[in-house]
Amino acid sequence: MSTGKRLFAYALKFKKTIILALLMLSIAVVAELSGPLIAKQMIDKHILGIEYGWYETTRQDAYSVEYEGLLYKRSDHFEVNEYKGQEIRVLQVERDYYFIDEPVLFDGKRSVENNTLTITKGEEIATYSATKLTAAQLFQFYKPETKSLIQLSGIYMVLILVSAVFHYGQTFYLQKSANQIIQKMRTDVFEHIQKLPVQYFDHRPAGKIVSRVTNDTESIKELFVNVLASFFTSAVYMIGIFGFVFILDYKLALMTLIIIPILTAWIVIYRKFASKYNHVIKARLSEINGMINESIQGMTIIRAFRRQKETTSEFEFLNEQYFKHQNKLLNLNALTSHNLVNLLRNSSYVAIIWYFGGQSLGVGTFISIGALYAFVDYLNRLFQPITGVVNQLGHMEEAIVSSQRVFQLLDEKAENLSDEQVERYQGHVVFDQVSFAYKEKDYVLKDISFEAKPGETIALVGHTGSGKSSIMNLLLRYYDIQKGTITIDNQDISQLPKQSIRQHMAIVLQEPFLFTGTIASNVSLNDPVIDRAKVEKALQDVGADQLIKNLAKGYDEPVIEKGSTLSAGQRQLISFARALAFNPAILILDEATANIDTETEAIIQKALDVLKKGRTTFIIAHRLSTIRNADQIIVLDHGKILEKGSHEQLMKNKSNYYQMYQMQQGKRKIAAAT
Repeated sequence: MSTGKRLFAYALKFKKTIILALLMLSIAVVAELSGPLIAKQMIDKHILGIEYGWYETTRQDAYSVEYEGLLYKRSDHFEVNEYKGQEIRVLQVERDYYFIDEPVLFDGKRSVENNTLTITKGEEIATYSATKLTAAQLFQFYKPETKSLIQLSGIYMVLILVSAVFHYGQTFYLQKSANQIIQKMRTDVFEHIQKLPVQYFDHRPAGKIVSRVTNDTESIKELFVNVLASFFTSAVYMIGIFGFVFILDYKLALMTLIIIPILTAWIVIYRKFASKYNHVIKARLSEINGMINESIQGMTIIRAFRRQKETTSEFEFLNEQYFKHQNKLLNLNALTSHNLVNLLRNSSYVAIIWYFGGQSLGVGTFISIGALYAFVDYLNRLFQPITGVVNQLGHMEEAIVSSQRVFQLLDEKAENLSDEQVERYQGHVVFDQVSFAYKEKDYVLKDISFEAKPGETIALVGHTGSGKSSIMNLLLRYYDIQKGTITIDNQDISQLPKQSIRQHMAIVLQEPFLFTGTIASNVSLNDPVIDRAKVEKALQDVGADQLIKNLAKGYDEPVIEKGSTLSAGQRQLISFARALAFNPAILILDEATANIDTETEAIIQKALDVLKKGRTTFIIAHRLSTIRNADQIIVLDHGKILEKGSHEQLMKNKSNYYQMYQMQQGKRKIAAAT
C-alpha cells in the first residue's frame, strides 16, 4: 500500500470528525463567497441602477420619486399593467448627475457643455438637453433603493458572522482530528516497537529509532494539522470560487481554469526535487539524534579520554550536511513558490483586463461595474488558497518523507503477542543438540545439550564470547534456534507464544536497568498483581532494606533515568527484588554480581538462597567462587560444551574448569598479599 493510501487509512479512523469539519468549511466558504454576489447586486441594481429607464407614473408608493411636480418610477419597479408615461433618464457624467427628459438611443462616451449632453459611439453622435441635479434631488432618486441597500448590507454582515462561526468550527474539528490521527499513529509506532524482536535493536542506534517516533511523527502532525487543513480549505475555496465565477461568466471561468493544470504540474516538479533533499535531511537528522544520544551516554568516557574536540568535529560534519541540504530545499522554495503565485496572479489580471476591455468595446456587450468588482474580488480570493497550497508544499513533502520512514518502521516484522495465561512451570529445561547463529551459518552455539531439573541451579562459565548469554537469549526466545530443540516441562518452546514462555521467567542483568519512577515502582513495574506488601517483602528478602533505609523517602525514593543517583549495589538489589516479586519458575542471573563490591556481594549471596528456592536458576558467572554450590556447572568454549558437572566433580577432573578456578584464586591471593 502506498504512503498516501496508508495516511488516508489513518484519516478514515476519524472520518466523522473530518466530515463534520469539511461540512462546516463548506458552509463557511459558501457564506463568505456569497459576499461578492451581494456586492454586485448592490452596485449594479441599487447604486448604478439609477441609470435604468425611468417613467412617469400616477401611483405614489415607496418606489416613486417626485421631481419638478411629476412622479417617476424606475422601469424594474413597475407592476404588470401599471401605467407608464414619458421615459426619462438620469445619467452620470464624471462626478455629476443629469436629468434628461427623453429616452437615450445608445450609450457611449459622455460629455456635457452648456446643459447639452453629448454621447459619442464610434461615428454616431447624439445630443440631449440635460439638467444638472442637486445633491437633494439626486438623493430623491436614490431614496427608493435605501431600504434594499440596508437589507443587503445586513445580509452581508450575517453571512460574515456565519462564515466566522463555521470557520472556527472547521478549524477546531479539523485540527482535533489531526491530533487524534497523530495520537493514534504515535501509539501504534510505540506499541509496534514493543513487539519488535530483540535483534532489530542490535544494529540500530537508539537515537535513530527515537527520531522516527518523535521528529518524524511531529512532521506527520504538521501534514494533518497544517498541510491537509490548508489543502482542504484551499480546495473547497477554489471549487466555490470557480462555481461563483461560472455563475457570473462561464467564458472567464474557463479561462481561469488553466490555473489548475499549471498548479498540478508545478507540484509534481517540486516534489521530484524536494523529495530527494528531504530524504537526506531526515537521514542526517536521525544521525544527529543518534550521535547526541550516544555522546550523552558516553560523556564520562569522552571527557576521560579528552575527545571533546573530535566528537564536536564529527557532530559539525553531520550538522553541516544537514545545513547544506536545508539550504538547497530553501533555495527551491524561494525560487518557485512566490514567483509562481505572482506569475499566475499577474497573468490572470492581464487576462481580465484584456477580456473586460474587449467586452466593453463590443456592441451590446458592456460588462457592468458590479460584475467587474465581483470578478476582481473572486480573483483576489482565488490566489489566497493558491498561496496557501504553495506555501505548504515544503511541509507536505517533508511529512511524506517522514511518513515513509514511520511506515518502514511499522512494516518491520513484529512478534505476535499473546494474552494466553499458562500455569506456572515446574522448571524442567532441556537443550537437545541446539545450534544457533546470529548470522546465517556463522554458528555461535554448536550441538549444545544439557538438562536442568526443577529447582536446580545451573551455572554457565567460559571466556567472553563462549556462548553463555546466547544460551539464555534462546531460552527467553529473544532469538530462535536453527537446529535442535529446547523444551520446558516437555513442551517445545518454538510451539509456544513468546509472551507465554516469558510469563514465568525473570532475569537479572549485569547492568541492571531502572526506569524513571520510584524504587517501589521499579520493583512492581506497576503490575497491579504486585501490591505494596509484596514489593516491600521482596526488597527485605534480598536485603535491600539495609542499603536503602538511609534514603530520604525509603522505598518511595525517586529514581531518575537508569537509576544514576543510586549506587551499583543498590541498583542490583532493586533488580533482584524485582525478579523475586514476580515469583518466576525460571530465574536467570546474567553475571549479576560481576560489578558488585565484596560487602554487597555478601548480602546478595544470602539473598540468592531465597531467590533460588522452588525455581530453576541459571547463573552466568564470571566469579567462579559464587557458583560453588551450583547443582551443575557447564563450561563453554567457542560455542561448545567442554565439560559439565558439580564443582567437586570438575575440580577432580583437573581440566578447563580446574585451571580457570585456580587462576582466579591465584589472582585473588596475589591481590590480597599486595
